[in-house]
Formats: sequence, C-alpha cells, structure tokens
Amino acid sequence: MNEIVFAGGMRTPFGDYSKSLKDTPLGELGTHAAKACLVKAGLGADKIDHLVWGNVVPVDMDACYQSRTIALNTGMSQDTASLYVQRACGSGTQAILSAAQQIMTGHSKIALAGGGENSSRAPYVLQDSRWGGGRGPQTMVDSLDLAFRDPFSRVLMGETAENLTEDYDYQREDMDVWALKSQQRAGAAIESGFLARQVAPIEIKERRSTRIMEVDEFPRPTVTAEKLASLKPVFRKGGRVTAGNSSGMTDGSAFIVVADRAAAEAEGVTPLARLVDWEIVGVEPRVMGAGPVPAIDKLLKRRNMQVNDVDYYEINEAFAVVNVHAEKQLGISHDRTNLYGGGISIGHPPGATGVRMTITAIEHLKDTGQRYAIISMCMGGGQGMAVLIENIIE
Repeated sequence: MNEIVFAGGMRTPFGDYSKSLKDTPLGELGTHAAKACLVKAGLGADKIDHLVWGNVVPVDMDACYQSRTIALNTGMSQDTASLYVQRACGSGTQAILSAAQQIMTGHSKIALAGGGENSSRAPYVLQDSRWGGGRGPQTMVDSLDLAFRDPFSRVLMGETAENLTEDYDYQREDMDVWALKSQQRAGAAIESGFLARQVAPIEIKERRSTRIMEVDEFPRPTVTAEKLASLKPVFRKGGRVTAGNSSGMTDGSAFIVVADRAAAEAEGVTPLARLVDWEIVGVEPRVMGAGPVPAIDKLLKRRNMQVNDVDYYEINEAFAVVNVHAEKQLGISHDRTNLYGGGISIGHPPGATGVRMTITAIEHLKDTGQRYAIISMCMGGGQGMAVLIENIIE
C-alpha cells in the first residue's frame, strides 16, 4: 500500500453565522484556503492531479460543481479531476479519505482535500412550486432546517443530543464545564498564535471599503461558568443542551495536501504526518452523538492499540455531551483532547471541520514530538468516524 502523507494544511478564519463572511461565496472561501494550503506546502497547483471537496449545504450558483470550480480557480490544470463528497459532519474527513483512496488505487499521486460551508448563504426553497402549488400561500423551506434535522424522526439534532444525555444521565454541569474549557482553550490558542499558523487571513468587502479578517469570529474566551449556567435549554423543556454547550454555526473552508509520500518528496514537499487507518460505523440515529465511541473503539482494536497509546484526540464538539460520552465510555482524558478549542468555541462548519481538526492534530504532534493522534466525529443520521494519523519524525 502507498504511504499516504499530509502536507500544508490551511483554512480561512471561521465567521460567525450572518456576520463577516455572509457575503463571500463559498467557492471563494474554498479557493482561498486551497491556495494558502499550496503555499504552505510549497507546491504549485500544476502538481495537483485531484481535488476532493466536502460540503453539506449547497450554496451559490456553482454549488453542484464546486469541487471543479475551486480546482480550476486554484490553478489546477483542466485535465485534472475533482470530486464532491457529503458525509454529514464528517464530510471534510471523507474528503481526506476519498483523496487517500484515489492514491491507494493508483489513480492519483498528489491531491488536495478540503471542504467548507457558508450557512449564512443557505437558500430557502419552494419544494412544491415546480408543477404549480395550487391556491393559497406557498411555504418556503429553510435548507438549513433540512440539514439540521434527523432524517428519521425529523427532530433537530439537538434533540438527539438530549436523548444521549438522558440515556446515560449525563449532567448539565459536566457539559457546561466542557464548554467553558473549550472557550478558554480557544482563547489561549489564539493568544499564543497556535491557531494563527493555520489561518490564512482573507479580505472582506464591507460596503465601500475592505478589511482583513485574521481571527475566528465565534470564540468567546471571556465567557464565565455563571453565564453558561444561566442559559436556558434550547431543544427541550427541562433539557440539558444549551446554546453554550453546543457547537457554533460558522462559515469557512479548510484544505490539506494528501499525497503519495514518494511523489510528494520528489516535488520537494516535506511530509508532516501519515495516514495510518480509519473506521466508519453506524449508530442508532436517535443518539447520533454516540458515534465517536464505537468508531474509536473499533479502530483501536483493529490496530491492537489501547486508548492511552494515542497521544492526542480531536473529537468534534457537535455538542458537549458527545465529548463527555467519549470521555466516560472510553476513558479518554480531557487533558489530551481538543487542547486548542473545538466546535463549541471555534465553530463547526461541517464540510471544513474534519480538515480543521486534522490540521490542528498535525500541528500538535509537530509541536510536542508526540506520535499518534485520532480525529473523530459523530454524524447526523447515526454514524461515527475515527482516523488515526502518525507524526513523521526524521
């Protein structure tokens, strides 16, 4: 099997919903991140033979063809290929795996894998109007609402998080503690410059002027435990899931180079980490947040590894209960998980999240000299993913 390695790895700053990035087409965000990734890797776009793009909510005029428009706008040759993938909140991770699979089968050598969302630009749709809607008012459907509901019960994803808290009797206080730590860690990572190394500043148009956006817009590092405790449940009366212990809806894009090691080194690229293995599992949709636990467990068993053999974990904070569940069920220490913030603080654009987490995990391994990291997330509809990567130490 080809040795699959990572290089580059950059993203846009993530914009809060309806704020700084709402007027920037998603394809522009993707192109910006892809170009920055190539600069960081020291690669020309002409060296990339495949681009894989993950996205959940299609937006803008090029939505159906966004992988192709980003590829060509990044400077890739017209005879290269592109692919659009969707695996709910694991779409960015799936982009990485799909790129890796192309390389493993000999159909690619050096690929770009990324994804993004601009939920602020999500359209409303008139589903019944094509063939005439009859008399009376016609109801528009919010495409975001379609994406954020369980496809079986039609409840919002936050309701499935409430189901998980009830099934295992996880406490609101524990989830708020996780949320507070996420915000504090994101604040520290911004202050130290750790996140800045992963973010490509972008020019934002504002009326007749422009400004440079350099920092994620969603983190609230000064939030207090008292403030989090004061928030009312969002999804269920008397529930435990609040806006404070849920992921933030944000806009942004991220890309990373995925390559055959020999091909990358032949182009003068220094590999940063390698792809070891992965697992994708299904879980009961009503508790979709349980997904990381069986995915990580199955991956570790397949590799004959223990939880503590992995030095660092990035587990997506779709809801804090997802992380509390993984911590309780697998025995993963909070001291080796999401040390730089996560979905609750940085935000969670599903198409970009898995790529962002991979970039962060690689940066952590390079900084610490540690060996292994796992990137994992739950997915709407009831799935879980876990990817094992290894630091390349020369």
